[in-house]
Amino acid sequence: MPKWNDYKRMAKERGSLALELYIVNTVPAGPDADLPGTLPDHLAYQARMEQEGKLVFAGPVSDMSGETLEGEGMIIYRAPSLEEARNYAAEDPMHKKGVRTFTIRRWLINEGSFTLSVGLSTKQVDLT
Repeated sequence: MPKWNDYKRMAKERGSLALELYIVNTVPAGPDADLPGTLPDHLAYQARMEQEGKLVFAGPVSDMSGETLEGEGMIIYRAPSLEEARNYAAEDPMHKKGVRTFTIRRWLINEGSFTLSVGLSTKQVDLT
């Protein structure tokens, strides 16, 4: 198995995007975690991170059946390093107050696509 930076270099050399982002998987710290009580601070933090260009995507994920929410979430950060992304996650009020715990990993985006539609007169944006 190649080392991360070796693989990233090889991906760039073959013409892949090789965009490095950071995936945070976040889970409630326990059944008594005060998720609703920390939600406003968490959302304000997420909004600030988005405005600063550090937050790419964030939101809840389903259980394995796809039918139920169990409190897990995913956050994707844009950061200059894994350590900096780890700091972003650690400063999230839910993590900082011990309401949630997280793991973080690097993610190298090589392929894919998305569509962005911007309605100028309607001021609507659609991302698919």
